[in-house]
Amino acid sequence: MVEQVKQEVPILSRLHPPKGAVRARLRRGRGPGSGLGKTSGHGQKGQKARSGTKNLIGFEGGQMPLQRRLPKVGFYNPFSKKIATVNVGLLNRLQAGTVVDAEVLIRARLIQKDFDGIKILGQGELSRPLTVRANAFSASAKAKIENAGGTVEVIGAAKSEERTSE
Repeated sequence: MVEQVKQEVPILSRLHPPKGAVRARLRRGRGPGSGLGKTSGHGQKGQKARSGTKNLIGFEGGQMPLQRRLPKVGFYNPFSKKIATVNVGLLNRLQAGTVVDAEVLIRARLIQKDFDGIKILGQGELSRPLTVRANAFSASAKAKIENAGGTVEVIGAAKSEERTSE
């Protein structure tokens, strides 16, 4: 027969932190006996010994701060587009007859996921027929894909072209 162990339910009035977990707060400026009397741990005189001081980040005592002494450099254009480029020669890794689009290129590790469009460039030679879908093609890339027996499909026409057709 197994004895049942009786567990005590904790009563809130009996709860207390373990020994050494709670320290008494420092009572600054309460005489020499406290160890932090007179200057209260602020040292002798000066700006940092006064009340109401704030230690502002980058403040160098009135001297021209470093971030203002250094020249401004660079510019970030929030409207820029990141175009992933792939050379025709790299498409030889894929099997003949493959429909090459963004997902296939990512799986083949020819491009990374972070891009706004894909452009196929003409460096290298293509030896197998492929159907290539991309946002843009260079003239030489288009010719090489078609000479290998493949087809070129432009997806997502530029907005400027759409506006002019209206």
